[in-house]
Amino acid sequence: MSDLTKKTQELKLSDELQEGKGEGVAELVRTMLSRIGEDPTREGLRRTPERFERALRYLTSGYLQDPDKVLTGAVFSVCYDQMVVVKDIDLFSLCEHHILPFFGKCHVAYLPDKRVVGLSKIPRVVNMFSRRLQIQERLTNQIAQAIQKAIQPLGVGVVIEARHLCMAMRGVEKHRTETITSAMLGAFRDNQQTRQEFLSLIGRHSV
Repeated sequence: MSDLTKKTQELKLSDELQEGKGEGVAELVRTMLSRIGEDPTREGLRRTPERFERALRYLTSGYLQDPDKVLTGAVFSVCYDQMVVVKDIDLFSLCEHHILPFFGKCHVAYLPDKRVVGLSKIPRVVNMFSRRLQIQERLTNQIAQAIQKAIQPLGVGVVIEARHLCMAMRGVEKHRTETITSAMLGAFRDNQQTRQEFLSLIGRHSV
């Protein structure tokens, strides 16, 4: 899918959510419940379609956010050239293949080049990209690229450790399997010492 096509789809989704056109989701859920043999009118399910719709809107609200606006509003000129690490950021997302959750931790580091970003903005960027239908590999890259674009540091490193319910609840049914992905840009890719310092700080020997 081209970047233009993807952006068009995201804007269309944004318009639909803002204009309230997502109301049809609840009716689709009622139909789905009937198709799997349930009774959507019974007490426990009567409000489920509306709850599902509200939850889905929240869990995909990242489509309505702009990474540039999230990050560039808190960029500061600072004479600091040592590594900045924000680790153990809680991460929850939805796998785009089965729309089942995957969750875990995200670790982010960068080497400033005369500019730093407010620390709270890094978890916000993680949340923004997580609240879309995702695959872990793309999510890892999107976080790294957004930080690189916003503050132009000497390098960015991102590591995600996550468990996928599409592997635990169905398919191979491996409950303890963890998926680890990384994105290393600039000095984190080119300089082994920098990369190893980052991995050591987040408690990993390698990825």
